[in-house]
Amino acid sequence: MMSLAQIVAAQGSIVAGSDRSLDQGRSGAKFERIAAQGIGLFAQDGSGIVSADQIVVASAAIEATVPDIVRATELGCARMTRAELLAELFNAAPIGIAVGGTSGKSTVTGMIGWILDQVGRDPTIMNGAIMKNYGTGARVGRGDVFVSEVDESDGSIALYRPTVAVLNNVAVDHKSLEDLRALFSGFLARADKSVVNADNAEAASLATPTLTFGLASLSDLRAIDLVERPDGVEFRVGDTHVALALPGRHNASNALAALGAAAMVGVPVSAAAAALSTFSGLNRRMEVVGTANTITVIDDFGHNPDKIAATLSALHVFPGRLLVFFQPHGYGPLKQMGRELAYAFRANLDEGDRLIVNDPAYFGGTVDRSIGSEALVEAIGDQAEHIASREACGERLLSLARPHDRIVVMGARDDTLSDFAAGLLAALPSA
Repeated sequence: MMSLAQIVAAQGSIVAGSDRSLDQGRSGAKFERIAAQGIGLFAQDGSGIVSADQIVVASAAIEATVPDIVRATELGCARMTRAELLAELFNAAPIGIAVGGTSGKSTVTGMIGWILDQVGRDPTIMNGAIMKNYGTGARVGRGDVFVSEVDESDGSIALYRPTVAVLNNVAVDHKSLEDLRALFSGFLARADKSVVNADNAEAASLATPTLTFGLASLSDLRAIDLVERPDGVEFRVGDTHVALALPGRHNASNALAALGAAAMVGVPVSAAAAALSTFSGLNRRMEVVGTANTITVIDDFGHNPDKIAATLSALHVFPGRLLVFFQPHGYGPLKQMGRELAYAFRANLDEGDRLIVNDPAYFGGTVDRSIGSEALVEAIGDQAEHIASREACGERLLSLARPHDRIVVMGARDDTLSDFAAGLLAALPSA
């Protein structure tokens, strides 16, 4: 929502908004940044809805009983969902590159946008995460290309008509595989061109793509001679050398997706690879917060099985025990994919690693909270323990930490996780 507000404001509209996090006193710096851009901020009590001429845009998390929506209904304000507004802007662009998939879409979106920026295409970029190269989740350009990640969790991916559709992967997350297959196959069918991950069997089975990419499969863009480093990964695509300042094989795959999308709009692989060498990544994607007394704290967005597996796999390439804190990103997602989450942790925790699971993120609403983190810990086994209080989780992690360990804070939908990670680092002994 924040990135979308920034784009609409930059295009000349008067924009204001409300957020539960603002009312709850969380994530203050984020709101200070958008207020500095002229975006008005109101409590979510209906006070910002004052005229029938306003268009009220709400995310899928906002219920009909929220005072802003009640007031909008009383005044007869026009209503749009977040996805409807984004799709309207996206579909109006001469060239639209849409990035879909269960995992990696924010990183791929950022990579594509950075490539197009660096080669002079002046794109508009809509990202659900903060891109470090820009310090924001949005970039408003004057060029003919609009790059956006698109969301399958609420079915809104069906609204987009992309010139180029990028499909990273398909795996259980918010919806069943059957639902995901229908959504993603429709996504590819509506595109003029498609770029698909041949390493992901579900994605590869959905359609005949214009271009494929992969690390292991025979594909149009294939990474060879891959070398992983603690601070990056490098490989070759044909005669082109690609060096990323982002670690992990999953980021090599993300880079291939971005190279493929750029190629679909006329950017040579060599020029795209050169641009990627200066791509800084996204906030909370295996982000090193700092190191104290040889113990490193890492902040990560991992919240679904694929993301968790990718992060843990990348970290295990190098020595050091992992002490993982995980906050499920909601009771609904935990109920939907608890079995797959448990398997992801069991399969990717090494002997000696420990997992501390907090209660799920919950910021209000009527979601069923009958299944909590206790069930996940029971399914994982002895390496995991459930601690309801985040403060107590922090104390437990600090008590377990010893030299050369890596503390990994995992979870989504909660910006205060970064504050938690920073607090852990500050609490570590310096010597």
